[in-house]
Amino acid sequence: MNKVALLFPGQGSQYVGMGKVLYESFPEARETFEEANNALGFDLKKLCFEGDMEELIKTENTQPAILTASMAAFRVYMKEIGIEPAYTAGHSLGEFSALCCAGAIKFTDAVKIVRQRGKFMQQAVAVGVGGMAAVSGVSQSTIDEECSNVSKNGKLIVVSNYNSPEQIVISGHLEAVEEAGAKLKASGARVIPLKVSAPFHSPLMQPAADLLKGELCKYSYFDLNYPVLSNVTALSYQGKESIVDNLTKQMVQPVRWQASMQYLQNEGVDLAIELGPQTVLRNLMKKNAPQIKTYSYDNDADIQAVKRKLLSDEQDISNGMEVITKCIAAAICTKNSNWDEQAYQKGVVEPYRKIKNLKEEILKENRQPSIEEVGQALDMLKSVLITKMVSKEKQIEYMDQILGETKVKEIFKNPEVG
Repeated sequence: MNKVALLFPGQGSQYVGMGKVLYESFPEARETFEEANNALGFDLKKLCFEGDMEELIKTENTQPAILTASMAAFRVYMKEIGIEPAYTAGHSLGEFSALCCAGAIKFTDAVKIVRQRGKFMQQAVAVGVGGMAAVSGVSQSTIDEECSNVSKNGKLIVVSNYNSPEQIVISGHLEAVEEAGAKLKASGARVIPLKVSAPFHSPLMQPAADLLKGELCKYSYFDLNYPVLSNVTALSYQGKESIVDNLTKQMVQPVRWQASMQYLQNEGVDLAIELGPQTVLRNLMKKNAPQIKTYSYDNDADIQAVKRKLLSDEQDISNGMEVITKCIAAAICTKNSNWDEQAYQKGVVEPYRKIKNLKEEILKENRQPSIEEVGQALDMLKSVLITKMVSKEKQIEYMDQILGETKVKEIFKNPEVG
């Protein structure tokens, strides 16, 4: 049985159209967006699905938008899969999403709180005054030194996020961020400005933190249904009594994401699911705790993989070998129309050999293949069909035939064709 963690993204993950697929597919998602619209008094759904990006990246809009998209994904996940998490964790704003999904904050309260949080942040530092940038390729000591050197003459810049061993985020006055970024680039760093409208997790946010604390004190909080990690401590909340204090401190202190993911690994978590827009946290996990297999609920292939992995107590399938055998046969028999040797080697020969060896290994061990192994065979066939330039219609026909003949359509959604 897998030990699951649910992860919730923060600002920077937003994009126009986020949550739309879930909204169109699941009543739980539609209800979530309608609840947010009613709580906020404006059409957040329209902003998420078809709004202007310049409006969406304003922090007072981004925060309720991402929280709503994350809550919609959580509700769909619980309806479709329903495996309760051993832990939850959210990156910056995502900590509100984690607390909300753990039942500690009502959703309608949370969406109003983060809307105000965004306003407080923007009031603390006007648009264009503050900024943030992700830095990789140089040591933490080099980044600390440059921040210290640039922080003078009224300019301030600090480390705001310890995202992974290879990525640290700096935050402060925009001029200071740009100056430090240029110097770090000269030292060999890769510097990427972030799509945010305020210098989060820096002392410049203290006025916003003071206002947020007053806002947080207006609401009621409840016992947590699941353990939630704090960005400030990289440890689990001890109870609802620490919510106001932790969320206030989070405004001016760095996000300890790397330490949080290492905590999950030490606690035996072996599978994580990112609930919200994009795949930022899934990608960071590869650097922080690669042993934890991580999927994104904003990616259809990942969703199907999660279902295959979690929706079976035995993690095997009685006629799985038949599926693998048919995939291998179809890969061999399909006519090739691609004479690019390099592409053929990568898209046909290598995946075919991998599945052929897998089949031999399963037979040698005299066992049934796992659902994940059967999924790998289907992915192999998809790669072969695409590389051999089989038409989309024929790809669908192959997949329909195999899934139908082996009676596994309820377990495996037709893989997306290319």
